[in-house]
Amino acid sequence: MTGIATGSFVEASKAGELGIHSLDTFVLQVPSLKQAQIFFVSFGLDVREEGSALTLRTFGNDHVWANVVEGPRRKMQHLSFGAYAEDLPRFKAHLEGLGIRLIDAPPGFESNGLWFVGHDGVLIEIKVALKTSPDQKAAAYFNSAPAGRRGSGLGHIELKQILPTRLAHCLIFTSDVHGAISYYEKVLGLRLSDHSGGNVAFMHGVHGSDHHLLALARSSGPGLHHCSWDVGSIDDIGRGALYMADKGYKRGWGVGRHTIGSNYFHYVQDPWGGFSEYSCDIDYIPKGHLWDARDFADEDGLAFWGPQPPTDFVHNYEMDQDARPPA
Repeated sequence: MTGIATGSFVEASKAGELGIHSLDTFVLQVPSLKQAQIFFVSFGLDVREEGSALTLRTFGNDHVWANVVEGPRRKMQHLSFGAYAEDLPRFKAHLEGLGIRLIDAPPGFESNGLWFVGHDGVLIEIKVALKTSPDQKAAAYFNSAPAGRRGSGLGHIELKQILPTRLAHCLIFTSDVHGAISYYEKVLGLRLSDHSGGNVAFMHGVHGSDHHLLALARSSGPGLHHCSWDVGSIDDIGRGALYMADKGYKRGWGVGRHTIGSNYFHYVQDPWGGFSEYSCDIDYIPKGHLWDARDFADEDGLAFWGPQPPTDFVHNYEMDQDARPPA
């Protein structure tokens, strides 16, 4: 398994290396589309009703980052990864060479891609898509007011909704973090960025991406822990947290800064126990860069600084159908 030893190097790209370039979209099932619409609209996303589902976009970008469908409980339905057109035939041969059986797309999904059941039974698509993972480190800014001007605004008088710019990454649960690392390296061409024992791991794309476009956390089975959305500043993160709390979404974690990935964050808990994260200034791994993949101590697995996370922060509500997050 590549890069598990502390201090080992992960080669990010080489000529002709096969790998997905982006996390293109995800599909989430929830018990109430109405509640989901209220939550994600409040969070600052462009939410549209399309057929029997909701699509999640960011304002100013028509890319569909997520589809939300209705079902009996919260459940991650599938992950879709983007690849270059010239690589799709190579991926088909690669998957067949690994003995992975290709299947039809789920009902209602038109696809040019390859579908298969992956690690932990997660349904995966590899499709031809434009690269949405950034080609350089995303800009972050710090606004300092000049002398004679009020820097913090007027508090709740100026309470504004924060509008994320893109989907940054997803963190999914897995029953075997090391096994999942090996699987996503071998099958999708992702590379390990960093990890903390067998508890959590972070993976990047070989064509240049944030520190992680996919992250993994240990649980009894699969599920979507959180989707992360990029904003421009730590002030945006704080304002987003304040706005969501004002809308009634008070449970979450932050504001803080991660050790692994270095991004600033605030997580907002949705009505079914999962999280959406405001994030900014995450580490970036350029194409061809040799990244030092490290094994961090348990105490560094979650945050460099910030408040204590809620007791159910790493609880997988998708594997516990009868449980509900605290009110």
